[in-house]
Amino acid sequence: MYSNILVPVLLDDDHDSAAAFKAAQVLADEGAAITLLHVFEVVPGYVAAEVPQDILDRNHMQTAQKVAEAAKSLPNAKGETVIGHAGRSIVDYAKANGSDCIIIASHKPGLEDYFLGSTAARVVRHAPCAVHVIR
Repeated sequence: MYSNILVPVLLDDDHDSAAAFKAAQVLADEGAAITLLHVFEVVPGYVAAEVPQDILDRNHMQTAQKVAEAAKSLPNAKGETVIGHAGRSIVDYAKANGSDCIIIASHKPGLEDYFLGSTAARVVRHAPCAVHVIR
């Protein structure tokens, strides 16, 4: 179905990407490229001033390694990391890299999502391609 799939991932203990990975495998054409993307939110200046740069660099390196390791579980997959606002960065990455499908996990919306909007909602509204939302 799709030849260039983008799967945004959040690497913490509260999020399980298994369903998104399975959907990517089911929706991928033979030989399709799959990219796992982790977005680092921009650290506010007042926080960055208090955290040594080597700690931030180490955190980014460890996360990039985790994304690359997770990519090994999917055929033709690679891991990528970017810095920016999650929703905007996912859409920008999809546009810049010719993604024809984004598979993104979502939580059940809470009251705050109706006022602020969740990452998945922003991606659905602005993506240049098909978006599959996994709950």
